[in-house]
Amino acid sequence: MRITVCQSIITGAIVVNLVILYYVSKTQQRMMQKHKEFGRPGSRKPPATRSLGVTVLIREFEDFENYVSEVVLSFRKQKPEQPVLIVADELPYSPLMLPDTPHVQLVVLNPSPDQPAYVSKPEFYVGTEHVLIVPDGVQLDSVRQLERLLQELKASKGKVQMVAAPVQSSSAIQCLNLKVNLREWTVVYSSATSCKKCSALAGDAVVLLPTEDFFNLSVPLAKPLLTSLFIQTSLRGWTVKVLDDVTFSSSRRPLFSSAHNQWKADSHDKSNTAQLFKDFGIKRVVHADGREQWYGCNKETPRCFGTVHDDTPDYLYRNRWTPPCCLKALRETAKYVIDILEASGVRYWLEGGTLLGAARHQDIIPWDYDVDLGIYLEDIPNCNFLKNLDSGSIVDENGYVWEKAIEGDFYRVQYSESNHLHVDLWPFYPQNGVMTKDTWMDHKQDVEFPEHFLKPLVPMQFAGITAYAPNNYKSFLELKFGEGVVENPQYPNPEKKKLKLGNSFIG
Repeated sequence: MRITVCQSIITGAIVVNLVILYYVSKTQQRMMQKHKEFGRPGSRKPPATRSLGVTVLIREFEDFENYVSEVVLSFRKQKPEQPVLIVADELPYSPLMLPDTPHVQLVVLNPSPDQPAYVSKPEFYVGTEHVLIVPDGVQLDSVRQLERLLQELKASKGKVQMVAAPVQSSSAIQCLNLKVNLREWTVVYSSATSCKKCSALAGDAVVLLPTEDFFNLSVPLAKPLLTSLFIQTSLRGWTVKVLDDVTFSSSRRPLFSSAHNQWKADSHDKSNTAQLFKDFGIKRVVHADGREQWYGCNKETPRCFGTVHDDTPDYLYRNRWTPPCCLKALRETAKYVIDILEASGVRYWLEGGTLLGAARHQDIIPWDYDVDLGIYLEDIPNCNFLKNLDSGSIVDENGYVWEKAIEGDFYRVQYSESNHLHVDLWPFYPQNGVMTKDTWMDHKQDVEFPEHFLKPLVPMQFAGITAYAPNNYKSFLELKFGEGVVENPQYPNPEKKKLKLGNSFIG
């Protein structure tokens, strides 16, 4: 039988349609399988676009006791298709009792080698334009609460980047101003005058913000979550507004049923906080009540930086200055050494960059890493710690280490055996009216100078104490460093790292 052109076209169309139906069927089968597995970590690929609405994000909870399932049920009771994303560092044990629905997803941050990359990336599982950060134990009483938060954020028209509502608890929410100075490794909280616009919160709160903004933060899911969030957002100039007409209730209080579990939770929080500040490079935290917490070095630990090359500590290359814990240790060591020198009758004076810091700041230069003092060589026998240091070292009763420097004929006093922040003592002696010494270092300022700068020595404010310095210190410094050195600050080796005018930096 002869086949016409028309019949050929019809037959071809049928074959093409059958092929299309086959692949559509296979695709639907795969999608159905994915929906069945939806409750498992990492079983869903990212949405192509984001829809209006809110995804509830639950990040902070304890494996050993939590109310995550109650939180999920609370939101789904008011809104059955409410998307909920639970994020954990490891697969929770005991397992979370979650509803078998594609709207509730658990994501584990620790990647598994047999899974694709997106599996451990929570941002791939959020299909809404906003996320609501919800603490463990929070209950949703009405959909109106979510609508009110969204309404307020939209009405702000970018004047605030986040809106929040308090959680009923024993401690009221507190609005704070937050200043983060990464250059000085410091975070400072202070009380805000209004909760209509502040930069941080203390206490239990739910926080709403755009999904894109949240996941564009450097580390959006670091714990403690709100501490981490507000440090990062304050650096970007974002603010948060607390609504006074919305309050979320809590399922149970306290969260933990035993003192032991509460202790475990507090220990985890303390550990997470310390790790967060280490990761962010924060070594000093000043709280709103004036209390200080330190997360840097101390007498029992090494200092915060290693061997210094080319007079340029490693922190300068990271656009930071001397860590505040190191400055604190240097001040303590300088005061301690100066007290002993004065009590022993050893004439001393602020030298080099230390004198320069006193002239500019009445303190150590903010990026300096040691303290230099000049002393009269002939006075060394007056000090018991120095006269016995022909070799070896002495650890005094306060843990300071006195030693003869291996680099030459000068002395060094270290903060402790573990922490080598130090004061260098440089012995000078007069020779024909000029102060000289036996060891010279490859430093521009390490030069001889007329003894008349030391006759007399004059008192000068330095690091919270009154120390002795050369008279006419400006001329002394210009002899050492060059004209205009006091008025024109610069890093010690500008060829390696320059200080840009205006206290900003260039490489």
